[in-house]
Amino acid sequence: MSSSSLRLSTLALVCALALGTCLVATASAHSQRGGMENHHRRADRHHHQGEHRSHLDRVFVITLENHSRDGVIGDPNTPFITGLARHYGEAANYYGVTHPSEPNYVAQIAGDTFGINNDDPANRFNAPNLVDQLEAHHLSWGAYMESAPSAGYLGDYWPSSSEKLYANKHNPFVLFEDIRNDPSRLAKIKPYDALREDLNSRHAPNFVYIVPNQCHDMHGGVYTAVAADGSDGTPCPYGSTPDDENDAALKQKADAFVHGAVRTIMSSRAWHSGRSAIFIVADESDYDGTVQNGGWADPSGCCDSPVIPAGQLEGVPSWPGGVYGGGLSPAVVVTKDGPRHYVSNVPYNHYSLLTTIEDNWHLGHLGHAGDSANGVVPMTDLIAH
Repeated sequence: MSSSSLRLSTLALVCALALGTCLVATASAHSQRGGMENHHRRADRHHHQGEHRSHLDRVFVITLENHSRDGVIGDPNTPFITGLARHYGEAANYYGVTHPSEPNYVAQIAGDTFGINNDDPANRFNAPNLVDQLEAHHLSWGAYMESAPSAGYLGDYWPSSSEKLYANKHNPFVLFEDIRNDPSRLAKIKPYDALREDLNSRHAPNFVYIVPNQCHDMHGGVYTAVAADGSDGTPCPYGSTPDDENDAALKQKADAFVHGAVRTIMSSRAWHSGRSAIFIVADESDYDGTVQNGGWADPSGCCDSPVIPAGQLEGVPSWPGGVYGGGLSPAVVVTKDGPRHYVSNVPYNHYSLLTTIEDNWHLGHLGHAGDSANGVVPMTDLIAH
């Protein structure tokens, strides 16, 4: 088949997903999933025994914001993301590591939160990270930040501190000193608009990290228009409650962004040149104003989420104590030739995602990654060939 035919086939699949034709909505599809239960159990068992190890040439990560699994998967405002989950793979027990956003992004590339439970844009870390590992093994990487005004941008926000379309709390790379102080590394942190060209070049990165802006990631909080044509999603007010008008609009915008990103990836030279996987996750679950949880609806977690004693959660004297996880969050895994119509019930979190990336390229483990004794295991069953 020609490369143009492959692109057309990929686009046809993407369009079909966007229209919801891959949703598992019929009784026969539910029966098919039920009939796979034994297979799933075997896959989970093999997973823990270290079998079915897979090698990916490229890994793509797209990180969204502040929504629970049940608020995204199956929601009428997110038909494309739901279609991907039904057609490819879903990690149905995936958690944020903690709250709020910034420590989750840091955990994704360093295997630790370093004790922070805040979104302070001035936080800096002197610690090994995934970039160190990749470069030590001669693997390439690229980070693509929507609405960042330039490559290597080091500002806390853009366009302003009052209209935070881009925020560095969602860009963990610039929070690590050995990245932000190295011009050659900063050059690899680009505006999202550079993604298409890079993926169709002869030197597409092995590891690709994509972050939408705060109107396209389900976060919200931008109240005036920035781009005159609205292409950046502005304005995008916060939702007051899950599924209110503003929240529904945020989900719709995120679904459209993921649609475009997946189409860009799956129609690229990079996708067709080897084995690849796209991990689409949210950093944490919903914010609903629950005071004792620091405003978050769900502090559940797994796999080395922090345990914080009563009264010792930063800024939350009413915290009752216990696991302060990031809550049950959506996680979808799209593979070029891996499982189809598959749901994993293994508990996973951002440490598990990092472990998966590290194990794929034999990088070793950072922080809590690879801590199998406490449940931090790679997401092998979702990428097994």
